[in-house]
Amino acid sequence: LGQGVPFNRQAAQAHQPSTATPAPHQPGGSGRRRKLGTPPEPTAARPHPAAEQPAAQPVPPVQPPRLPAQASEGAGRSYAIGAPDENAAEGPEPLDGPGGAVEVADTPRPQPMDDELPPEPLDNPRRLLVWPAPDVSTQQALSDRGYRPVTVHSREEVDAQIAAFPAALFVDPLTGPITRTALQSLRQAAVAAEVPVMVTAGLGQASRDAAYGADPAVLLKALAPRDSEQHPPRVLLIEEHAEIALALTATLERRGMQVARAASDTDAVTLAGQFRPNLVVMDLMQVHRRRAGIVDWLRANGQLNRTPLVVYTAAVDQADLPRLASGETVLFLAERSTSAEVQARIVDLLARIGTN
Repeated sequence: LGQGVPFNRQAAQAHQPSTATPAPHQPGGSGRRRKLGTPPEPTAARPHPAAEQPAAQPVPPVQPPRLPAQASEGAGRSYAIGAPDENAAEGPEPLDGPGGAVEVADTPRPQPMDDELPPEPLDNPRRLLVWPAPDVSTQQALSDRGYRPVTVHSREEVDAQIAAFPAALFVDPLTGPITRTALQSLRQAAVAAEVPVMVTAGLGQASRDAAYGADPAVLLKALAPRDSEQHPPRVLLIEEHAEIALALTATLERRGMQVARAASDTDAVTLAGQFRPNLVVMDLMQVHRRRAGIVDWLRANGQLNRTPLVVYTAAVDQADLPRLASGETVLFLAERSTSAEVQARIVDLLARIGTN
């Protein structure tokens, strides 16, 4: 101090031997400070005595490995790090050595297509589970209304189609008979999957000796769910003619079922709210084709998917109704009518049942 010598230079000389090379960052004895981190000037450093050879070329800085997320790599590229070999020493391995980073291409793989699984294209016909295979006229009528019939023969086949959201299970024994066990199995599978069930039948009238079909109660009991084993099935019967209704009620009650009868589809809506049926049995000609009826009531009350619907055509002459009431003749299961009017009504009813 006072001699024109900077203080910081005195402190540096006090801690350095006299033979030491002057600090490279103070050339010419200037007292001006440099900013920290400034690289030293190459002329200030004295070469080592042993280093008389030409200076080595500078080594370029090591660039860190690029990550797959960098935009320079582009889309569709990634790095897979392999696991160490078995019994190999633990620890890191060079990225370009065995088990190192391997560049792989993330090419998109096509997903497997299953024709049996949803969703399907909107222009595809909706599936309708049927048993047995429909006859030609019914097949054409269903196709014209936008349905694609899929024949099922067992509960397992019904379960396999549930993922495709079928409109309904349609049992129409025209081309072949169905056993009570098979019918019950199909109904249980459909109800468990919340798929509506519709069954067609025909009723004939003859004496007990001349009747060639089964008792209708056999079919209906196999179809009717029940609340529990202690509760009998509740059947809602919609029939205009009192004689036919009494004959059906008698045979159903002999099989242990409870029956409530409505004379029309409109009356059935009022009765259903009180009776809460497990099964609905009705004359096909009683179904309303334009007005709301029992089908709409079942849907509105969440019962359509668990209450099977049986529609029948009755080949009973008006003149023979008194004989049916007196017991001289009985009802038996027969083939339903295949007239154009019946076909149109069945397809219309299926369209209402299968409406989302």
